[in-house]
Amino acid sequence: MTTTTTTTTTGVRLLPNAELPPYTYIPGSGTPHPIRDPRGHSHNQKSRPVKPLDADSWADNRNYLLAVDLFNLGYYWEAHEEWERLWRVCGPDSLVGRFLKGLVKLSAAGVKVRENSIHGVRRHAASAGEVFADVAADSGSDRFCGLEFTALQFAADRAAQLSYRKDLPVGVPLRVFPFVLQPEPLPFG
Repeated sequence: MTTTTTTTTTGVRLLPNAELPPYTYIPGSGTPHPIRDPRGHSHNQKSRPVKPLDADSWADNRNYLLAVDLFNLGYYWEAHEEWERLWRVCGPDSLVGRFLKGLVKLSAAGVKVRENSIHGVRRHAASAGEVFADVAADSGSDRFCGLEFTALQFAADRAAQLSYRKDLPVGVPLRVFPFVLQPEPLPFG
């Protein structure tokens, strides 16, 4: 895989040439549903095929890399959807599927921040931390798909404990967490 790196305040973009949506969907905010609404940013777009995520070759999985970029840039709903597509093809009970479930829950916590639902943030973030702890124990490794379990658990714990601004602009992708997901080693360079 050959790509160029782009470093931003949100970390290194893993797919710097991937087109980003013009807004992030925030349920209940008036932003058009990306798929169902004719004004949605992904309405009538054909879905890209999803290749199952393999823990050893994660750097070759475009869907995974795109979801990490979306998450780090504050597109939490879109990251959630991308990780959920991967979760479906990997199988929810597989180790990779369970790991993806943790990422889905962490991105759902980001969506809940944008919805001003602190209870939802805490519930999803705490659940993500538990999933990461379980997968770490079962994997026998400190890193999975390029991400360090200790950092993921810490991030989930922090996300559950923080206070968040309530006056965030609707639809504008903003990183609400004080961390980024930075897989290592980087899949390029």
